[in-house]
Amino acid sequence: MARKYFGTDGIRGATNMSPMTAEMAMRVGMAAGAHFLRGDHRHRVVIGKDTRLSGYMLENAMTAGFTSVGMDVVLVGPMPTPAVAMLTRSMRADIGVMISASHNPFADNGIKLFGPDGYKLSDADEEAIEALIDGQVPLVPSTEIGRAKRIEDARGRYIHFAKSTFPDDLRLDGLKVVVDCANGAAYQVAPSALWELGAEVVALGVTPNGRNINDGVGSTAPGVLQETVVATGADIGIALDGDADRLIVVDEQGQVIDGDQLMATIATGWARRGRLNGGGLVATVMSNLGLERYLGAQGLELIRTKVGDRYVLEAMRSRGYNVGGEQSGHIILSEYGTTGDGLVAALQVLAEIVRSGAPASRVLHRFDRVPQVLKNVRYERPAKPLEATSVIETIAAAELELAGRGRLVIRPSGTEPVIRVMAEGDDAAQVESVVDRICDAVRAAA
Repeated sequence: MARKYFGTDGIRGATNMSPMTAEMAMRVGMAAGAHFLRGDHRHRVVIGKDTRLSGYMLENAMTAGFTSVGMDVVLVGPMPTPAVAMLTRSMRADIGVMISASHNPFADNGIKLFGPDGYKLSDADEEAIEALIDGQVPLVPSTEIGRAKRIEDARGRYIHFAKSTFPDDLRLDGLKVVVDCANGAAYQVAPSALWELGAEVVALGVTPNGRNINDGVGSTAPGVLQETVVATGADIGIALDGDADRLIVVDEQGQVIDGDQLMATIATGWARRGRLNGGGLVATVMSNLGLERYLGAQGLELIRTKVGDRYVLEAMRSRGYNVGGEQSGHIILSEYGTTGDGLVAALQVLAEIVRSGAPASRVLHRFDRVPQVLKNVRYERPAKPLEATSVIETIAAAELELAGRGRLVIRPSGTEPVIRVMAEGDDAAQVESVVDRICDAVRAAA
């Protein structure tokens, strides 16, 4: 069934434009609240947000929607997405909401929903909520309208949780860590947790003003972090995105380490200590072929899914794996959480470095990447360039050319009108040529 509002990661768009308006946020609150009303207990929803200016507007609108159908609202303020998932479960809430557009610019925003178990909603739940958004949601009598309150200890709860995932027998004493919080949701909790574990912390991206989230900082813009790590003589740099569910690392030489290398580091470390479940890890079709070859040499398996951390998590749960994620840095460690958690993943990486006593550049470089090219082609809706005969023929020719020597992945973004074209193979020039030909065909068809 085609979705009208929900994409691969909730509802997202430019604020004050459909679907990301205050009216829509209120209707989502009404619909989601009505869908999760079950039983005669006082129902509760946890609402968190990142630091975008529009967060205030959407938070208040969603509060109105939830309370109008009889749900009590607990507001936790700026908090990482994984913290909202954790709090939803630990506070026995009926639903959790994160207001964030993740790594997007500040003018965008989004709504992510979590069920009472802390997991992102199933397709069936999202479809049921969509039907209610466009329908009539029954309002409760005035005597049953919900209450809203803001709690002040949410940050402390999450910091305590994150620290509890770090091995008890280790400390970060003697490590200088630069952490870039993208002027986003983790700007308070990430530096605090690292410092309390003993690290010397240099903090970047910790002065949010509502408009500077992800602006030249964070996991999608690691340049300042690279410069700062080298200039300060730090041992490692950690970059989170706006809602802190994504992690990218910079080694002491200023080199960027992506999610594939980080997953390989965690998975092989856990395998050595008998902690790895499933005999490998789960990643998406975008993960580098070098990761697959490396894991195979270690006797471990790589299970691939379509793009989206929700699909990674579904495969992890169904197959019994406890490590998974995406090349972009969404890393899911199911022993600790129900969604990607940049800070918790960073702590596992730091644990591997402390145990080895070696520099980050040596510990985290697990394999040589196979040449990979990813390019995006933006188009104007309602065009459907991937359905054009010329594009289909160009893709078919490229697949034939790469057969046995590489991989090709073409997919539309789930959050914006963009076609992503990725190819990889041992011949870098061939890979570049293949991607350019497909991109040209998509542009012509759009």
